[in-house]
Amino acid sequence: MDSKKILDLQGIQQTLMLPLWGRSVFSGLYPEILDDKEAVNIVKSLNYDFSEVEKAFGEYGGLLYIIRGRKIDDTIKHFILKHPNATVVNIGAGLDTTFSRVDNGSIYWYDLDIEDVITLRKSLIPEGPRNICIAKSVFDYSWIKDIRFNAKDGVLFIACGVFYYFKEHKVQELFVTLAENFPDGELYFDGQTKTALKVSNGMVRKSGNKDAIMYFYIKNPGIFTLWSPLLSLKSHDTILKNIKRDKRWKKSTRVNMFFCDLFRMSNFYHIKFT
Repeated sequence: MDSKKILDLQGIQQTLMLPLWGRSVFSGLYPEILDDKEAVNIVKSLNYDFSEVEKAFGEYGGLLYIIRGRKIDDTIKHFILKHPNATVVNIGAGLDTTFSRVDNGSIYWYDLDIEDVITLRKSLIPEGPRNICIAKSVFDYSWIKDIRFNAKDGVLFIACGVFYYFKEHKVQELFVTLAENFPDGELYFDGQTKTALKVSNGMVRKSGNKDAIMYFYIKNPGIFTLWSPLLSLKSHDTILKNIKRDKRWKKSTRVNMFFCDLFRMSNFYHIKFT
């Protein structure tokens, strides 16, 4: 009798499977980039057909998922070296497993997502006394009162593959709200150019999901300081910065990465609230 968990996901919910698949398969192949044992174990526990995802995203897409995870990990580890008792809020957490890789034994970590996603998450990834789920939309700002936060200990917000799904005015509203409520806090997230977003939408549709449309792209990183004087841009770098193109990868993968990096199509942005 098969004891694997059967999933029936629709629309944006299906996008939870994309980074989970990428981290599971490609961290197994390239643990020197990202060693995500928890993702591997979760995928083994599921009765879910990843074949369409694999065909749509392939090696290039899968590698981007573990590279993205590595950049997030590195940023958090650097932050908590300075702020060992920090609060970290994972916006749109989905089935993310970052906490298992970066926990220093003293941070407080919150995984924030909508109710049905958190219900699924809790069935696959257990909470802990410092790893807590909040079942609310990020735009339901009552969640702000649900987190433990001490300004002197530092607060870092992370968001990976999240903001694309919202219109620009909603992203602006969120950023300003965070800055107003968490002075001296920081936000680290990924974003794409308009061209890259079109490519990503095509890949998601190819994977069989026609309902998860992405809208938000970043034409000029200077836009954040125009949104509010409370927002300052600490840094922005391409997702592939300092990533060597491995000769084991397909030539097409290495070519795609070269142009992605050259034209700064996919990037990470680090914002400070002032």
